[in-house]
Amino acid sequence: MREDEGFELDRSFDLLPHVIGSSWAVIWFRVNKIKKPTREEYRNKVVEYVKMLDRFIDSFPKSENFQEMVSFAKKRHQDEIEKILAGKNLEVEKRFDRYVDYG
Repeated sequence: MREDEGFELDRSFDLLPHVIGSSWAVIWFRVNKIKKPTREEYRNKVVEYVKMLDRFIDSFPKSENFQEMVSFAKKRHQDEIEKILAGKNLEVEKRFDRYVDYG
């Protein structure tokens, strides 16, 4: 797959973990009145929501035309999950800090 063909997928995986994963995790913690989750608890909750993106990836057509893109998306998705769990997604880490500091 050419670099320009993966641009939109890369961009979505740059944004979705903190825009959706962290936002939904914060909502979950607030509703459950958990003001000071551990970093690990927070990361795991973010990953729980990010894993829901599997359904989007699986919704691409199964045709040969999409195989390379789907493979790229699955790899990028898994890499992002590993990055979150390792504390290497700086945006997710900032969202955690903001939540525990300002709840």
